[in-house]
Amino acid sequence: MKRIIPLTLAFLVMSTAAQAACFADYKAKRDDPLRLHYGVAEIMGACSLEGALVELTPRLAADDWQLLNILGVFEDDGLEERQASAGENYLRY
Repeated sequence: MKRIIPLTLAFLVMSTAAQAACFADYKAKRDDPLRLHYGVAEIMGACSLEGALVELTPRLAADDWQLLNILGVFEDDGLEERQASAGENYLRY
């Protein structure tokens, strides 16, 4: 029994670490008239460029935005430095 508790705690710590928050910064556009925006969004699935592309394309399209590109994916530590640049599109989509 004494071994089960440390193993259980170790598993919980590893599970939590594996589920770190993931974010992507991206560029999108609308036509007629042309409008561009830079934004930051949380990614719930795979924390990769492909995962961000799959998630963000329909989210943005629902609001008539076309995803131009994913600039990168990152964890919590990159959020604060991008907030001012993203403005109203910070965690909007």
